[in-house]
Amino acid sequence: MRRFQKKYIDTVAPKMRQAFGYTNTLAIPKIEKVVLNAGLSKGLNDKKYQDAVERTLQRISGQKPVMTKAKKSISNFKIREGMVVGAKVTIRGGRMYDFLDKLVSVALPRMRDFHGLDPEKGFDGHGNFSLGFREHIVFPEIGSDEVENIHGLEVTIATTAKTKDEARVLLQSFGFPFKQNK
Repeated sequence: MRRFQKKYIDTVAPKMRQAFGYTNTLAIPKIEKVVLNAGLSKGLNDKKYQDAVERTLQRISGQKPVMTKAKKSISNFKIREGMVVGAKVTIRGGRMYDFLDKLVSVALPRMRDFHGLDPEKGFDGHGNFSLGFREHIVFPEIGSDEVENIHGLEVTIATTAKTKDEARVLLQSFGFPFKQNK
């Protein structure tokens, strides 16, 4: 059993049950999936850049990403319908727990000028949390000597929580470092 999965069963679920008064075990919020997304704004026409982004997401997640295509043409951005505009990968199950463990214990502490996650900005109101990385090199799988070009990526953590507060308590219980309200 994965470390974060065991942590959910042993500490997080009982804490959530006590804090919000759940009577049914299945009603306790849990993390459903993690989605990693990287846009290709710099390298829309550069196949080498697209391959580098795809390799990066594959190394970080352990799964092959899906290249996302433009749904319609936008002339101001020089985008045509069907052009590759990004890459995304959805992680569930054991890999998801491993990724979250790596995110909390390695990637977030390695971020430059990191003072905690902002609980006001990251939640969408339906229990999901999103955060962005300006540099993908904070992840341990990416060696700084083998980086061709630095790009950002977004991480969205989808939970079964109904409210922002439930999701915040859930993620805090897992060890996500949120800023304290002043």
